[in-house]
Amino acid sequence: MNQNELLDYYKATGPFTTIAGFEDQVDALPDDIGKIVHAVQMLLVHRGWAPAYGLTLTPEQETENGLHSTEAMLTRAMQKDPAPIGATRMPDKRVVGICRHFSTMMAAFLKRKGIPARARCGFATYFEQGKYVDHWVAEYWNADDSRWIQVDAQLDSLQQKAKNVDFDPLDTPRDRFLNASDVWQQYRAGKIDPDTCGIMHMWGAWYIIGNLALDVASLQRVELLPWEPVGILGITGEPPASQEDADEASALYDAVASLTNAADSNAITDLLKMAETDPRLLPPPETITKAQTADATGHGTGPNPLSTFSE
Repeated sequence: MNQNELLDYYKATGPFTTIAGFEDQVDALPDDIGKIVHAVQMLLVHRGWAPAYGLTLTPEQETENGLHSTEAMLTRAMQKDPAPIGATRMPDKRVVGICRHFSTMMAAFLKRKGIPARARCGFATYFEQGKYVDHWVAEYWNADDSRWIQVDAQLDSLQQKAKNVDFDPLDTPRDRFLNASDVWQQYRAGKIDPDTCGIMHMWGAWYIIGNLALDVASLQRVELLPWEPVGILGITGEPPASQEDADEASALYDAVASLTNAADSNAITDLLKMAETDPRLLPPPETITKAQTADATGHGTGPNPLSTFSE
């Protein structure tokens, strides 16, 4: 897979970036990153930020952060308010999600416009001082600059002001949002304290591993919800059974991080090839099937079973 083939791979949709029935509306959006971000922000409201928008979520709304696909999110949004994509919506007419939903929808819209895009899971430094907080952004290929650009589609003006954001979310610096492999490698080098990585009451090296797993799945165009584990990289919090198991796992994490941390096509291609032959890296088919079946109900897999949220 050369560079052009890799870009074509990320133009194509995965199971959760489909927008069937909404193609014309997305096509009608301006080909402007900022305006596409605004359209996403008018369709979603972050579960953890709901009070800042004057919302007290109902049990019905709480189930919405269990939706997986952009198609399901858009269907739910239209049930609340049939206004077209891109129109201004009041917060109570938006679908409740977390950062993963903003990033997945952003990637879906960009793919529809023929722009290579993917969601990335990692950690942000701009939510809590001195902490690497669980977060997702979208990443798209800018042909003019010949580089992947990170976009934090969640950060609207309210959140930017609340967190004193001092950068452009449309080009989020890589030292402000670090994908999970960046954090894993810096942790292994002794540059990051793992106890500063996570969210709420959940911190530690295991959380870095969980986000690394989610990022690997997303690079395979499968954007799982944060509480859905993936093979040996899954979120378990359980220590390895033996030192041999621990060493084997760390070697795998190191290998995966070296491939997902690089921006060149050869590294990502090697990751995709590795995933083809190593079931530990594959998003579980049963998880995808369960998600698609649940999305058909309009509620996905229901509210976050961990009773927490990503920033």
